[in-house]
Amino acid sequence: MVVKTRKQNVKDQPPQPNVDDRDRSPFVSPGTGKSRRAGKGTPFNSLLHNRNGLFPGFSFIRSKLGLTPSAFVKLGITLVLAALAGYFHWYHLSRLFENDRHFSHLSGLEKEMAFRTEMGLYYSYFKTIIEAPTFINGLYLVMNDRLTEYPLVINTLKRFNLYPEVVLASWYRIYTDIMEFFGLPTKMCWSINRGEGMAPVDGCEGMGDPAYFYVTFVFLLNGLMMSLFFIYGTYLSGSRLGGMVTVLCFFFNHGESTRVMWTPPLRESFSYPFLVLQMLLLTHILRTRNPSRKTMWALGISNLCFMLPWQFAQFVLLTQVASLFASYILGYISPTKIQSLLVTHMITLAVCFVLMFGNSMLLTSFYASSLVSIWGIIALRDKFAEAFKPGLITWVMQGLVWVVSTVILKFMLSAIFGASDDAHISSLIKSKFTSYKDFDTMMYTCAAEFDFMEIETPLRYIKTLLLPINMLVVAVIAGRTIQDVVRFLREGEKYSVKPEDDDDDEEPEMLAKGELVYHSLQLIAFAVLAMLIMRLKLFLTPHMCIMASLICSKQLFGWIGEKFKLHMMVFGILSIMAMQGAANLQAQWGIMGEFSNLPQEQLLDWIKDNTQPNAVFAGAMPTMASVKLSAGRPIVNHPHYEDAGLRERTKLVYAMYSRKSAEVVKRNLMQMEVDYFVLEDSWCTRRSRPGCSMPEIWDVEDPQNAGKVPLCTLMSRDSRPHFATVFHNNVYKVLKVPKAAKELR
Repeated sequence: MVVKTRKQNVKDQPPQPNVDDRDRSPFVSPGTGKSRRAGKGTPFNSLLHNRNGLFPGFSFIRSKLGLTPSAFVKLGITLVLAALAGYFHWYHLSRLFENDRHFSHLSGLEKEMAFRTEMGLYYSYFKTIIEAPTFINGLYLVMNDRLTEYPLVINTLKRFNLYPEVVLASWYRIYTDIMEFFGLPTKMCWSINRGEGMAPVDGCEGMGDPAYFYVTFVFLLNGLMMSLFFIYGTYLSGSRLGGMVTVLCFFFNHGESTRVMWTPPLRESFSYPFLVLQMLLLTHILRTRNPSRKTMWALGISNLCFMLPWQFAQFVLLTQVASLFASYILGYISPTKIQSLLVTHMITLAVCFVLMFGNSMLLTSFYASSLVSIWGIIALRDKFAEAFKPGLITWVMQGLVWVVSTVILKFMLSAIFGASDDAHISSLIKSKFTSYKDFDTMMYTCAAEFDFMEIETPLRYIKTLLLPINMLVVAVIAGRTIQDVVRFLREGEKYSVKPEDDDDDEEPEMLAKGELVYHSLQLIAFAVLAMLIMRLKLFLTPHMCIMASLICSKQLFGWIGEKFKLHMMVFGILSIMAMQGAANLQAQWGIMGEFSNLPQEQLLDWIKDNTQPNAVFAGAMPTMASVKLSAGRPIVNHPHYEDAGLRERTKLVYAMYSRKSAEVVKRNLMQMEVDYFVLEDSWCTRRSRPGCSMPEIWDVEDPQNAGKVPLCTLMSRDSRPHFATVFHNNVYKVLKVPKAAKELR
């Protein structure tokens, strides 16, 4: 819908830049027609005007970009500030990671052990590729893997979203080959005396060390992400001060915004920076009357880079598509523009499906079904207009049709493709609103990161003023949107959306309102996800930082007065934020530790020295990732729990922690051709909260055996006669499947 505003008299109206110039200058405040005469009052601009000045190269670049001298200077300042923000974030992440683990002084084995659970699994494929005779041979090994789910041969590139590891491994091989060719050193190593009767180890630092190379690029990528955040905040608010607010909010709430400094190899570490780029491009598209084809291509590529590294990207994109559709229903996005966005999403999804070797989870997702449903609703918009009177009923019917058709289409596609890999997601959501629970669901909900958001999180937002600022911004946007909705409902068709090719000076205001409405709806969607699953606050908190930049927006807060007053208000808010924000940063900088896991090191050393290279292992998912990574032994289960077949295999393995008989568990292990089971007594006794120990989880799945002594307790006392204990320390006990059982294969 278009907001009708009183037009200025021609003689009072300031000169308006044309739409093309507005789009070319990415840091012009949306919804304002005011502009400063190019180059006035700045000596630097006079040099830019002079072809024979000090900076002829700048003049050439400026002319290529089609920018005025003043716009070019502003762009340069913005990029310099963005680069500084990126550098500071890279340094911050690197220092936190080093301080927490003393990573540079760890041995190669200790560095690998520091990558626990999924991290170790992902890193193992990077290690496979760089240690293979050739890159192609390494790529073949990860695409025809027999170690991860023995005896199955699986394409791990398809299953585990491993494109980041493939790219980094290729770069590592190129880097080491070049440095070796020129005879240049790539790392510095030294012997480290660990004390406590432990043997000294060699620790290496430098880009020639595989683990160091890997985490360095993760932190560089996330440093670039902070540069994008500054540009994003600047562009959205129309002020470089808005970019500064975004960056400072991120740093002040760093512990709530990211966990890349603690878990570099996780998928979101590679994926999320591209979502920031994608949303920045989307903001530009929503603001622009006729976005160029290059912009749509850029959106598609960033979308693809977001989807390829992370299996959960589809759920985030579902919320984005839903927010865009809601904006369309309210009239802030034209049918033509949202159809262009849908086509871009569809093409990206198809390309991702091909690059993921036909991964059925993509086509059977709610995201894919939603794209088709929304396309159909927009194509039939004339039918809706004929069937229902324009207004609230039409909006409700469109939303209802979208929900129903998306759900029906999703389950139809799942049935057609026979896909059940994401069935646990539906069960997880169901368990959030009902008393439903099963084994797979409790494996998630008993982990703190998959629980509801803790009450301390919004309290921390309040202490840094992040939540109050967002509530203020959203309230202002909501107030204006409600005014538009009420006016439309009163005036009907007299107050409706005009086609975007209708050149009208009111249009920039409608476009600017559209992007603000979308960002508000996206914030609400992220808030719902974070409240349901605490881990997903990594989307909510950064988006709150982006929304906080809007306190610098003249469009929203121009009523405060002149620019000086607005800036003084912003600096006052930042000063209050900094009180708690500085304390949060000092708490992070105060984290000092040194990684050490001697029991697991003893286990891995024993496995490498006392078992055959083809010996098959089973056990707790995190430990199995380390066994595969550091010992190179085949395993039957692992931490990537999203595959239906893997969930069944894990359930068979975890029967060791149930109350079933030893004979049943031994038979399960024999069927999977397991040679050794790594028993951890802590898995038998620990629980995050009541009802969440492994025996209690099994009581839900296996109620007929409830009340019996858990098998793991019996095995920790004496594993005979069903298994033989071949190794033990104070944490791990390795049980060998009897030789007689092996002969039954």
